[in-house]
Amino acid sequence: MFLLSRAKVLFVLLPALLGLSGCSSLGVLNAVLPKDAGSSQVASDVAYGSDPRQKLDVYAPTNEAATGKRDVVVFVYGGSWDNGSRSNYSFAGRAFASKGFVTVIGDYRLVPDHPYPDFVQDTASVVAWAHRNAARFGGDPNRIFLVGHSAGAYNAAMVAFAPNFLQADGVSPDVVKGFAGLAGPYDFLPLDVDASIAAFGHLSPDDLRLSQPINRIASDTYAPPAFLATGADDTTVRPRNTEQLAEVLRAHGHSVQTKIYPDLGHAGLVLALSRPLRNKAPALDDVVAFFRSL
Repeated sequence: MFLLSRAKVLFVLLPALLGLSGCSSLGVLNAVLPKDAGSSQVASDVAYGSDPRQKLDVYAPTNEAATGKRDVVVFVYGGSWDNGSRSNYSFAGRAFASKGFVTVIGDYRLVPDHPYPDFVQDTASVVAWAHRNAARFGGDPNRIFLVGHSAGAYNAAMVAFAPNFLQADGVSPDVVKGFAGLAGPYDFLPLDVDASIAAFGHLSPDDLRLSQPINRIASDTYAPPAFLATGADDTTVRPRNTEQLAEVLRAHGHSVQTKIYPDLGHAGLVLALSRPLRNKAPALDDVVAFFRSL
């Protein structure tokens, strides 16, 4: 009876949620989404800092036949930097864990109390925690991969391309071996929407310029290989963000692949990581294949 009810809920909710333009309602589905076998949550509510928001969960593969250290994924969710919860993204944690990755999902401090750079520094601190603790869960501390969606892709991009954030946590930037950005905003000046004004409007002109991932790319600075993906129908974070960041990375000699999925909107891209919606776009397989090639 429960399975039938869950199927009915999915049938009713999926069409509406696929049409969402933002991230704030994505967690509605998490409780009813079927999760991937071969994975489990192995740690929860782990503090990586003193703030109540600075906690994380860990997911891991359950294939005991596998040997050797596993690559590590740090997944960063979106939410306009002012909302979101790691508990709503267990479908993503389980998805990457089922593919063989030790997966870490952390909350981060939110606007308005914590504007830029606090939420980026929190993402860096989650990566630093993963570097220092992944071995406890069978992970390789020196092979960490960043995956982010929407505002989370922004956070992850800044950690990937602006080395000062990881260095502030005492970690070398080259522990990040790859970055996958899903529908990320990488160049959104001038500030013209409420979310970005609230998060970045306090900055001086120079600091505001440096808050854009596209302005942190340099030929002589380490940048992990990047996989940048977006939905062709995304009207929240336009595909030009993906295209322009890719162009700048290539111009500076860095490795990048891009993918634009047809007939897919903003929320649909992260939902495509879940079991019921992988037929909408092969985002999970594409990201995993990219990481395994590195």
